[in-house]
Amino acid sequence: MLETSARLLRLLSLLQSRRDWPGASLAERLGVSERTVRRDVDRLRELGYPVNATRGTDGGYRLGAGAAMPPLLLDDEEAVAVAVGLRTAARGAVAGIEETSVRALAKLEQVLPSRLRHRVGALQASIEAVPPDRPGPSVDPGVLTALAAACRDRERLRFDYRAHDGSAAVRTVEPHRLVSWGRRWYLVAWDVERQDWRTFRADRVEPRTPTGPRFPPRDPPEGGAAAHVARGVSAAAWRHRARVLVHAPAQVVAERVNPAVGVVEAVDERTCVLHTGADTLNTLAVYLGMLDLDFQVTEPPELVDHLRTLTARYARSTQPSAIGGRHDLWPG
Repeated sequence: MLETSARLLRLLSLLQSRRDWPGASLAERLGVSERTVRRDVDRLRELGYPVNATRGTDGGYRLGAGAAMPPLLLDDEEAVAVAVGLRTAARGAVAGIEETSVRALAKLEQVLPSRLRHRVGALQASIEAVPPDRPGPSVDPGVLTALAAACRDRERLRFDYRAHDGSAAVRTVEPHRLVSWGRRWYLVAWDVERQDWRTFRADRVEPRTPTGPRFPPRDPPEGGAAAHVARGVSAAAWRHRARVLVHAPAQVVAERVNPAVGVVEAVDERTCVLHTGADTLNTLAVYLGMLDLDFQVTEPPELVDHLRTLTARYARSTQPSAIGGRHDLWPG
């Protein structure tokens, strides 16, 4: 009986880990026959878990949606991630679910083992959120859930999208990832009509149902979804932009530049161009200084002038003080 119960829990965990499972794969994972898998699936159904089965060469099992929420199995890492996420949501990371997050967190922490409760507490004690200088746009949790499900199941998605200029259009995409950046949520997806990767603000998306057919996975955009969003969002928000010739291989520069700071393009084996930007010229100067490499700035003119001013200031800082010819600025 104990062996059967443990196997049922393992089977349930597998069914929750991905959308579809061939019967042969489940049998191999559990170390039993496919006939035993079918019996165990029947037991889960008796316990209220809606396990759907399909026949044929592509047949298998899928954990479906039922009339009531069945218990979920979480491993240690998942439990910690959910607890931390709920605590963050309770502080208003996603508008409209603060109270619900508190209730769910109370239920979860009630059953967390002591070792996991300590891990969650340590993580929260080590994290201090910086209050936003202005509130971000409100995102419907239902929209985030729909987008996340489409990404997980690799199903085409059609939605009404409102652009920054207020114009509206229907977009058809192959969703890849949801990315939280700054105070906003973004969907990174392959635009079917434009045949290219695009980034969409989640608060401007209104998904249409049902979702479309499933699609094969694509290679992600260069650097991954987060880097793709960071490059696009940062570039749009930069007040000052610069084109910098760096005397180093592109790979070396790319390792020193956060994707949110700039994009690197190779010129030859020894040089590359860094396209970067920031809200202030001082910030741009800091970025360039942190490269710790030789570089040449040709544009914009105001950045060239600013770097010349800084160069003169730094040069003066290394000269003997006018008072007594001393190098120190403060009396010893």
